[in-house]
Amino acid sequence: MVKVLGIDEAGRGPVIGPLIVAGAMINEGEEDSLEGSKDSKLLSHPKRLELDKKIKKNAEYLIIEVSPKEIDETLNSDDLNLNWLEAHKQAEIINNLKPDKAIIDCPSPNCKKYEEYLRNLLENKKIILVVEHKADLKYITCSAASILAKVRREQEMDKIKKQYGDCGPGYPANLKTKQFLKENWEKYPEIFRQTWSTFKNQAKMKNQKVLF
Repeated sequence: MVKVLGIDEAGRGPVIGPLIVAGAMINEGEEDSLEGSKDSKLLSHPKRLELDKKIKKNAEYLIIEVSPKEIDETLNSDDLNLNWLEAHKQAEIINNLKPDKAIIDCPSPNCKKYEEYLRNLLENKKIILVVEHKADLKYITCSAASILAKVRREQEMDKIKKQYGDCGPGYPANLKTKQFLKENWEKYPEIFRQTWSTFKNQAKMKNQKVLF
């Protein structure tokens, strides 16, 4: 049996909350067990919850949370960026689940270079890697991983809202998130990605007010 793993993420762009990287693995030919899975952005919230249960019942899976602090430390380092951080998390999933084939929704514009970087992090150098853009639209295991990641991200955002207040979805362009950031960036720095320009701009504005 050939074990096929799909990997995708959720929460790459938000200024609030974690990045989630998830993997879902089935035996080749058992795609029917994930029927209904598609890119999580194309599904309603209730449908995602329903499929999340189905995927966890029928597939091996692993979900990794990357905190705002870890993202900031990565972006402040000299040798890593967000793409390479994601590759390290994908490698962790692959090394744990040990598939024969892994399908990756590539975050980098250069799929070939990304594949080379990822392969160097793997214990099994001979694994079949499929590294493509929009893989979550083409491969059902990637779609399933997309759903697992999105549901976990939503769960983590619900926890943040319960503890800190309604911050919206966490995306910088969202009006509710913008207002929350403006009012709480100093109060709750631990939930923000402080390397994001939207966060830095708040600190910059405060310093300008102090100067004037």
